[in-house]
Amino acid sequence: MKILLLEDELMLNESIQEYLEESGHSVESYLDGLQAYESIKKDSYDLLVLDINVPGIDGLSFLEKLHLLKIHTPAIYISALVDIEDISRAYNLGCYDYLKKPFHLKELSLRIDRITLDKEVPRVHLRLSKHYSYDQEHSALLFQNEPQVLTKRQSQIIDLLARNRSMVVDFEQFRIYVWDEQIIDNATIRAEINRLKKILKEDLLVNVRGMGYMIEKP
Repeated sequence: MKILLLEDELMLNESIQEYLEESGHSVESYLDGLQAYESIKKDSYDLLVLDINVPGIDGLSFLEKLHLLKIHTPAIYISALVDIEDISRAYNLGCYDYLKKPFHLKELSLRIDRITLDKEVPRVHLRLSKHYSYDQEHSALLFQNEPQVLTKRQSQIIDLLARNRSMVVDFEQFRIYVWDEQIIDNATIRAEINRLKKILKEDLLVNVRGMGYMIEKP
């Protein structure tokens, strides 16, 4: 796998890179989030290994910015942070795994191997309900395998929720991903989602009061 590593502790950065390269992976490592961000805009990777507290752009904001670019590379977070809000935000952003420092390098390798196995199984279509599914490759909502016509904004809402099934997407994530960080109120987001709900043939979108919206795994 071609891996982007973002870790600002120099010794740990070098240790991880050396270990993963000895395991057969190609690794490009960065100490600064901004440098890593500029790199991924020009090149593609199979996996991201991200620390959270790094200079430039922190690891969580890094993944948010990639989503704005429609880049959905699998990510593993490595961090000494144990705050449940940070962990929750990481998973809400769609990370595959979260490793708390300190960890054994073999443990990181095992997590990467699991992602490799997952990637070998086609997972293009996500099952959303009895009749709805989501084609990740073509960013299309399907009803009984037939593509549905949606506006650009409705498609972005479905894309964000489908890729984060069973996780609550809060209003700030909608602002970042769907409204390109425009300053809009929660009522505007609710109104757009309500319009989308009216054209769906099943009750697909769940309102989690005071938090946001989600699509539950069927």
